[in-house]
Amino acid sequence: MTNNVYILEDRAILYINGLDAKSFLQNLISNDINKISENSSCFASLLTPQGKFLYEFIIVKHKSGYFIDCEKSQSEEIFKQLNTYKIRSKVEILNLSNEFVVASFGYEKYLSIEGSKDILGFTFKYREDPIILDPRNKNLGARLIINLEKLYLSLKKLNLKDDKVENYYSKSHKLGIVPKNLNKLQNKIFGIECNYEELNGIDFKKGCFVGQENTARIKLKNKLSKRLLPIEIIDGKLSEDEKIYSNDVEIGKVIINSEYPFALVKFLDKNFNKDQIFKSKNGSFKIFIPEWLKI
Repeated sequence: MTNNVYILEDRAILYINGLDAKSFLQNLISNDINKISENSSCFASLLTPQGKFLYEFIIVKHKSGYFIDCEKSQSEEIFKQLNTYKIRSKVEILNLSNEFVVASFGYEKYLSIEGSKDILGFTFKYREDPIILDPRNKNLGARLIINLEKLYLSLKKLNLKDDKVENYYSKSHKLGIVPKNLNKLQNKIFGIECNYEELNGIDFKKGCFVGQENTARIKLKNKLSKRLLPIEIIDGKLSEDEKIYSNDVEIGKVIINSEYPFALVKFLDKNFNKDQIFKSKNGSFKIFIPEWLKI
């Protein structure tokens, strides 16, 4: 068991509160707000009306409202988008990113803390602050959302030692879960193509949400032919939107090209071979399928 902790400074915390907070979110997000309680958090997305990706986040119950744990580069846009949908809803939306911080630590360390349970999304309080087993995949470990002023005292009490955040990004990428640069996915890819069903981010039984019609149609008519898959660069570099060919047939394109790259791939195409080494204009790479993605 390692005691490493990663301070995710690229994450932001929004807070949604008010009489209509629950119904407001339920009408928007791809997951079911009723899954969220003091002891359960969930992963969800906000899509376009056509079902294309806009934003993703983890939602955590906090007091009478909800924390939205999102990528900082998307936080201002999410804040504006939620306010656009607000209309007459009795909802208060706050950006608390200057007050709260997100820290991540390992799955085994999480299980060693009194009160933890081996359930995805399970949430409990440590000195009044929520600890969440990542609802997407337990191998991403747990998250602590905490007031910045209390952070280092709590880390000391938990015997957690600060580690390079790049190690967390690398771990997430190797798992096949996008760690950053989510803005590069916007309006380019359907939410369901982001593997949100397998990452517990879509509830097909909850009823209406923004983008629900197309998302459900792709699912029910078995039209999911492309998926977002991680790239392992062997040599050189990739270009954003670069097309990927196999046997002279286009089987995908690069969506995120730098640092922790991903491609949208026609995974059912007979020309796609996950063991193949692909050549790009300026390099070579492999595309791999994560273990949790049973395709």
